Parts: sequence; structure tokens; C-alpha cells
Amino acid sequence: MPRGFDHIVHAVRDLDAAAELYRRLGFSVGARNHHPRAWGTQNHIVQLPNVFVELLAVADAAGIAPHGERSFSFGAHNRDFLAQGEGLSMIALEGRGKDADAFRSAGIGDFETYEFEREAKRPDGTPTKVAFSLAFASDPRAPDIGFFTAQHHYPENFWNPAFQHHANTVKAVSAVIMVAENPAAHQPFLSAFVGQDIIKATLAGIAVPTPRGVIEVITPGAFQAQFGTAPPDVARGPKLAGLRFAVEDFAAAIKALKAGGIAAQVRMGGIVVGSEKAMGATLVLAPAG
Repeated sequence: MPRGFDHIVHAVRDLDAAAELYRRLGFSVGARNHHPRAWGTQNHIVQLPNVFVELLAVADAAGIAPHGERSFSFGAHNRDFLAQGEGLSMIALEGRGKDADAFRSAGIGDFETYEFEREAKRPDGTPTKVAFSLAFASDPRAPDIGFFTAQHHYPENFWNPAFQHHANTVKAVSAVIMVAENPAAHQPFLSAFVGQDIIKATLAGIAVPTPRGVIEVITPGAFQAQFGTAPPDVARGPKLAGLRFAVEDFAAAIKALKAGGIAAQVRMGGIVVGSEKAMGATLVLAPAG
């Protein structure tokens, strides 16, 4: 069965500023969380039903573990990503166990599964435990993108409808937009990563459907034409450039952004907040369906 979206990492240099940006965009933002010292990172979670955006910053680089022969360093990837700029650094799909074996068999990663847990907070502020198993994949053509799956061991402690209500009425991440010079070249890797062979050709590139959201891979020119903002530099390889959110009430979304003082343009039926305003990521709020 194909893997759907679990979360997308938005790496930033100022975590407080990122949390405030998303609040001004009309999102409810969770409390600050601390990761293992080997990662050196902290985050805020913007939660939706069964998917979330992870606002992430490096807080202490001194203890970050390096990449190993069979170990992918979450902290090192994001530290190196932020050395180049802010934006969407990683995409995680839902994990079901044995993903590392599946990636090894497909030739897209030979990494040990990483297990970790941390303290979380319920809506009333009381502490609880969450734990995850992470299985990493790697595309040599895309060194600036981290790919992994996340299996939740205490999902009842993580997912909570109280965190999923947003003034902008966003209910889902409908698409992750990846920009590449040659979208079709990334079809084999993405097919193995998602776990299915159904890839759709589009006028702009390719679309990789998952049970929860679509990975759209488009050219820099198509990105500029669709969103009216400059595409990322893909000289080193493709980049995760944008997120398309599905909103239930488009008028409410416009109202929420105006209330937050967010300058945005309405383009091709969606509200577009360019990367220069959204800390390296282009964010699109469009009607669901």
C-alpha cells in the first residue's frame, strides 16, 4: 500500500519568528519541543488531521551527530540545509514498520531505523510521551532534500483535534511542490519512496499521488508561471519549494491573513504567500477539492 504524507519540515533560523509567522497566517501553533542532543534541534508543530508541518531550528549544533555509513543524521542535514538558506528541508511519509528494509531492497537507502521519544504536551498543558521510528531514504540527485518515514508508537498522544482547528480553515496539505530541472528523472526514486508505480505526467512535470496528498515535481519555469514568485536555485539539484494547503472556507482564509497583516496575492484560485515572506517556502491556500 502506498505511503501518505506524515509531515513536512520547514527549517528556519529563528523558531520564534516562524511560529509567529504561522500564527499570523491563521494557524494554531503548538508548544516548543526539544529533540535529542544528537540532533540539536527544537520545533513547533502545526497539526492537521493525520499530517503536520514541523517548524524546526537548530538550537545547539555542538552535539549534532555526523552522518554515518548506515546512519542518516537528521540534525546534520538540517544544519547544512540552513547554512544555505531557509525553507522546506524534508518530507516524511507515514511509516508502517520495516520501511528501512523496503528502501534497502529498492536501492534507495541503506540506513538503520532511528528510534526516539520525547515529551509532548496535551492541550491542557499536561505532559505526555510520544515516540517514533524513522526510516531514511536518499536520492543522490537531490542532496538538499531529506526523505524518510515516521511511524508513531503513541499516536493517541500525538494527534489531537484540539490542535487541528485553524482560523484560516486549513484542513489538509494537498500537495508538496518540488522544483527540478528534469522532473521525470526523479520518477524512479519517488515511486520507490511512496511505494507505488502510479505516476502522472503533467504539462509542468510529474505528479506522484499518495493516499494523503500529492508530490508535484515541476520545472523552475512552471513554478514561476503558477505562483508568480521566483523558483529556488536548483543548480545543486531539486528543492522542496512549496506547500499547497486545502481550506474549507476561502473567504475565512483571506480574512485570517488580513487579520495577521500578511501580504499575499490571489493567483489561479489560491492565496499565494511567496518565499520571501514565508521564510524560504512558498505557501498556497486554496479551496479544498
